Amino acid sequence: MMASHGGVAAAATAEEFDDAALARLQRRTVGVLSAGQVLGGLAFGATISLGAILARELSGQDSLSGLATASITLGTAIFAVPLARTAQRFGRRIALTVGMLLALVGVAVVIGAVGIWNFPLLLAGFILVGTGQSANLQSRFAATDLATDRTRGRDLSIVVWATTVGAVLGPNLVGPGEALGEWIGMPPLTGPYLFTVVAQLLGVALYFFALRPDPLLLAVRVAAAALRAGKNVIAAADRPRTAIYAIIAIAGAHGVMVAVMAMTPVHLMHIMGGTNDAATVTVIGFTISLHIAGMYALSPVFGILADKLGRVPTILLGQAILVAALLTAALGQGSTTAVTVALVLLGLGWSASTVAGSTLLTEASAEQMRTKRQGRSDLIMSLVAAAGAVLAGVVLGWIGFAGLALIALGIVAVVVVFAPMARMPRVPVATEA
Repeated sequence: MMASHGGVAAAATAEEFDDAALARLQRRTVGVLSAGQVLGGLAFGATISLGAILARELSGQDSLSGLATASITLGTAIFAVPLARTAQRFGRRIALTVGMLLALVGVAVVIGAVGIWNFPLLLAGFILVGTGQSANLQSRFAATDLATDRTRGRDLSIVVWATTVGAVLGPNLVGPGEALGEWIGMPPLTGPYLFTVVAQLLGVALYFFALRPDPLLLAVRVAAAALRAGKNVIAAADRPRTAIYAIIAIAGAHGVMVAVMAMTPVHLMHIMGGTNDAATVTVIGFTISLHIAGMYALSPVFGILADKLGRVPTILLGQAILVAALLTAALGQGSTTAVTVALVLLGLGWSASTVAGSTLLTEASAEQMRTKRQGRSDLIMSLVAAAGAVLAGVVLGWIGFAGLALIALGIVAVVVVFAPMARMPRVPVATEA
């Protein structure tokens, strides 16, 4: 029997949890994870809205502004697999707590880097901040640990949706945060990170004390008990090619979203005259907040669609929305309104693809491979996004915002072309992807 790391409740035998008890525990788990996503979204929203501007200011070059987002996504990639392994060994509670703690250290490094005007140190801080995003991503999988086939997409999407509150509020705290930071003598453009620090601290406390019993550790025990009883929890067999397609869909949507979103603050600054005055910063924060609302606000709708219509059709719906977003960005690059509409559509396309893709990945993977594949998916999507953010700065300087949007259409085409992979049959559980 697996050793317990989740407290007395987690130590109970799986047989003590009937279907009704598991349903109640799943609802509580989704509630805790949702609260954590509110806090994580608040921290991340305040961070990402200023990242490109800080990188531009400290480096002095527009072409390097994408390195802020690239560093965050690189940090997300670096810690995705270690956090997944931590979850597999010690449970989701410890993994999420560690991720949030490391992100808190990263925020402190970012503030210090601006204070001494050190660009490499700034990027190092953003790499650590990426661990918080890695924890946020892992929490959506935590919502599926005890879910049933009928509600898996919905439960995952509820946790994704909860990010809306904090993520939309975060960028809009840029103005008040900057005023507060100036009042207490913080370096320029770092005041909003005060809200990030508070949100991260509350997130650490929430995950460590409230996520009990640990959903992953209990799910493993329930699965073992079900097998002993001749039943099954998620999948009796493995579908490695379907899982690979799910990873492609998630990574593709994330890469497109990050590449375009990372350059939007810089592009909007150029549209509005090239200055970083209070009015410009406020408009940028508002635009990014609407984009993040698009990413998360309708995720329950896409979760229900994934449960009712199917995972792959919902993924393809997301790709269609991404096409609309990219064409709007290309054709309306000179208008702040058009760019804002494009960013909202970009968020919606990301949401549909990520919710359905994450659900598909979970149920296409046998229990002993599930956590590892989830970590691998987060690693790949983060690497793709990091590369996209770096290249986006180069492309922006080369052929402009419209050219960047049109090039991103190629990634969407890849996801659509490989969709038939998701129909591959199941194979024996022992198969390794």
